[in-house]
Amino acid sequence: MAQWSMLQQLESKYLEQVDQLYDDTFPMEIRQYLSQWIESHDWDSVAHSDSLATVRFHDLLAQLDDQYSRFALENNFLLQHNIRKIKRNLQENFQEFPLDMAILICNALKEEKKILNKATQQEKASSPQNSMGGKHRELDNKVSKLKTMVQDAEIDIKALEDLQDEHDFRKKTLQSQDQEPNGVKSQERKREEMQIRELFIRLNMKREVVVRQVADALTMADHIQFSLITEELPEWKRRQQVACIGGPINACLDQLQSWFTSVAESLKQVRQQLRKLQELVQKFTYDNDPVALGIGALEERAIALLKNLLVSALIVERQPCMPTHPQRPLVIKTGVQFTVKLRLLVKLPELNCQLKVKVSFDKDVVERNTVKGFRKFNILGTNTKVMNMEESNGSLAAEFRHLQLRELRTTGNRSNEGPLIVAEELHTVCFETQLNQPGQSPIDLTTTSLPIVVISNVAQMSSAWASVLWYNMLSSEPRNLSFFLDPPTATWAQLSEVLSWQFSSITKRGLNSEQLGMLGDKLLGQADPEGLVPWTKFCKASDRVFSFWAWLDSILDLIKRHLLSLWNDGYIMGFVSKEREKQLLKDKSPGTFLLRFSESSKDGAITFTWVEHTLEERSSEPMDVEDPDVSGYLPTEIISVTVGEPRLRETISLPMSPDEYRELSNLISPDIDSLMSDAFHSNP
Repeated sequence: MAQWSMLQQLESKYLEQVDQLYDDTFPMEIRQYLSQWIESHDWDSVAHSDSLATVRFHDLLAQLDDQYSRFALENNFLLQHNIRKIKRNLQENFQEFPLDMAILICNALKEEKKILNKATQQEKASSPQNSMGGKHRELDNKVSKLKTMVQDAEIDIKALEDLQDEHDFRKKTLQSQDQEPNGVKSQERKREEMQIRELFIRLNMKREVVVRQVADALTMADHIQFSLITEELPEWKRRQQVACIGGPINACLDQLQSWFTSVAESLKQVRQQLRKLQELVQKFTYDNDPVALGIGALEERAIALLKNLLVSALIVERQPCMPTHPQRPLVIKTGVQFTVKLRLLVKLPELNCQLKVKVSFDKDVVERNTVKGFRKFNILGTNTKVMNMEESNGSLAAEFRHLQLRELRTTGNRSNEGPLIVAEELHTVCFETQLNQPGQSPIDLTTTSLPIVVISNVAQMSSAWASVLWYNMLSSEPRNLSFFLDPPTATWAQLSEVLSWQFSSITKRGLNSEQLGMLGDKLLGQADPEGLVPWTKFCKASDRVFSFWAWLDSILDLIKRHLLSLWNDGYIMGFVSKEREKQLLKDKSPGTFLLRFSESSKDGAITFTWVEHTLEERSSEPMDVEDPDVSGYLPTEIISVTVGEPRLRETISLPMSPDEYRELSNLISPDIDSLMSDAFHSNP
């Protein structure tokens, strides 16, 4: 099987990784349309030859021309437009540098193989029953079966119509012959009546079959819809929560949208079939007619299923986020624009530009009246949008890009009057629209964002983000806005994973088990996966002047601003206790060093620790490398210097020489690790 075909059968999370390999420079459409041609060439060789790369570049343009011609024959104007645009972009980017295109394709194919191998290994490691891929394949099979059932019913309804037309024609013909002077002979009449009777029996049986087929199709649609609404959609929403707090990128919605749309299309086709059956009943019916007896219940069932599907299909594709802080969604500052994007998972052409979505803030939120001091806000900006088909993926979406919040100031409405501080007060953005279709009752569609924290000062960002982390780590209820009135505890296993995500989401490195172990020891005394961490211990300052999270978040900011390359390259051990530091450097040769983050600096500081000669104790005798206890052994000492934010704005170099260190140590306390940060902060 071709590599591209194998990739398309993978789980959504792997398809998301494939999606990241392609962009506007070399769009995925080329990979899709020309997959067979692309995989027929050795791009590793092409990537090492300018002349061969030039040939392949022009071959690719020719392939695109062929694809354009095929779309022209199909009268597909949109795809013709896309192909022309893709070709122009390729010529602009690679006309003079075809080797760059060859290298890009070569690397993309290699990354695809890595993704394919990883997916294969994971599938082997997990049992088929628990495999997400297995679940999705099963759902795909059910959707395919539903389409087949509906299509079979379509064919049988057409056969029923033909059979009924024949029955009506022969019956009316016989009746007209009875009225003629000569009429028909008695024997011929009996034979004709017998044949008409046989036709009627076949007609009745066919009607029973069709009613049963439609009922079975609705039952299958009900089963699929139940899985989508109660399993797949909540799982996607949970993955979205995880992605919002730095976890793995959420799987794309295309697969979920495909399932929703397929069920909706099948239900829509069933309703058309029921209307056709109603027309047939109006033309001809009889006592105990299975269609006349069952069509009302089938129609009600089809309408209820489609309504339930549509009500569940409106989702928040991209949660509220300020463009200035893309890595920290769900924290909104008053007066600053934020964006949010909706999608309707049912992609039907007749819904394009038919749904006008209105946005509101804290609609029907009981905490507005039950929680003392709960702040109230107005939402400013364009608060209505029409959902339309996007050119990129054809999804039915609406994006609000210019929304702002403004607090309603009233007497006594201050955040410090209530039980919740600003960073613990949760709010929600609400969206509502109405679907109106001819001959049907309006269908109200609503959805809400995940809870957001509203701040009025950037200084509140850190504590607000801590609340976002805690909520989305422990709760999946979208409107549990009283969460922090009694916040639950987290296990260290849960919290450690989330903490590692905070580093991997802004750098190329998460935290390893040793680093997490040090953080666990710091929080719990001893890291235990089942150890419970209260919210207050994580985010509230107690006997210390700053909280655990304030310290950790300042280190994240320090890395992002000054130490990103050093951290990504693995030169910073980072989270190492002083005791562990001494153990690691004990008996190491002079010049050995490590870099760790200071535990005593609230604003984030890094400690340089290295092994140095102890000059005043150096013996005049030669050093015996076989026995360090004998005369001549060269003693060493461990030197630590902590550098904070102001010093890091300058070029990082060796903090000081051993002689400078000794002069400084004669003036201040030996506990230089806890004091040196202040010393450097005071330097001009």
